[in-house]
Amino acid sequence: MFEYAGLRRWPDVEGENLFASDAADRLIAEVARDAVAALGDSAGGLVIVGDAYGALTLAAAAGGARGIRVHQDPLTGEQALAANAAALGLADAYTQHPLNADLVRGARVVLLRLPRSLDALDEIATLVAEHAHPEVVVYAGGMLKHMSMAMNDVLGAAFGSVTASLARQKARVLTAERPHPVADLRTGRWPERAYDDELGVWVCAHGAAFAGTAIDIGTRFLLSVVDDAAPDARTAIDLGCGTGVLATTLAIRRPELRVIATDQSAAAVASATATAAANGVADRVAVVRDDGLSAQPDASADLIVLNPPFHIGSAVHTGVAHRMFADAARVLAPGGELWTVWNSHLGYRAALERTVGPTRLIARNAKFTVTASRRR
Repeated sequence: MFEYAGLRRWPDVEGENLFASDAADRLIAEVARDAVAALGDSAGGLVIVGDAYGALTLAAAAGGARGIRVHQDPLTGEQALAANAAALGLADAYTQHPLNADLVRGARVVLLRLPRSLDALDEIATLVAEHAHPEVVVYAGGMLKHMSMAMNDVLGAAFGSVTASLARQKARVLTAERPHPVADLRTGRWPERAYDDELGVWVCAHGAAFAGTAIDIGTRFLLSVVDDAAPDARTAIDLGCGTGVLATTLAIRRPELRVIATDQSAAAVASATATAAANGVADRVAVVRDDGLSAQPDASADLIVLNPPFHIGSAVHTGVAHRMFADAARVLAPGGELWTVWNSHLGYRAALERTVGPTRLIARNAKFTVTASRRR
């Protein structure tokens, strides 16, 4: 039996309530075991999407599967899988792929960790139904608290049969078969785009991008004051850029800025790239997939803007935000500023003072606070 307990989350945040695998991983592997075994070591027959830290991929590889095609949206997920695979001597069992037709072309078995976003599930399910083998079977699992009947409906829009397993340890697996004919699928939908009248920008979004084509209220609040940020800046970074609204708006409003947009999410990077292009600033917004700011040189940015997450997966956890603060402190030039919007109840000001430098209040409303932290 595969030893799930030996897997690590590193380089993602690790903690007592944060685990590298869960009951849904184990149930997916069990329900799909015979189908995966029937593939033998035939290359390309097995595709895995949404594997958090490698549990699905490495359990299949330990059972003899080879040529596994894998897509993970977070870069830290890719890095954790690589580290876990190296530790188990299974690095040659899989290859990483973007979420596109080549990932699923001709696949006969797909193991999927159900995303929490129905749009993300729609994009994945449609892609599989359009490009996988006509007899493909999808085993899509998750924890019950994150599942809904709407997921059955989304899968049913792409597949003729969707059945549910019995629940086990608060997890369940949906099995989807008989993909609909391509003519009946909503192909070519992604990325979606919408025009925001208040800001005067197009927003483009793939299914897994946070907030989709909407603009979350924290980002909108930061945008209401960001014109005053570091007026002499020549280089700016949108850290954790999402769909790239902050980066694109900065580039539109301040043409003297060279803007970098970074995010560890593949869907966010693809969305931000499309958003910059849709607004005619692709030549001045460089979009990078990165774990924080690891690819950026020390003391290289005059301005960083940030709307940090306060969840890691489904767990409320501020560890990612604190890592982002430390990255910003390293990458800011002396005198450069980090402009951060945060939920006021989180009380980040002391951490920003300690990690970055003197921090002043810029704006506050009923829910959010915007601060500017100046690197010492």
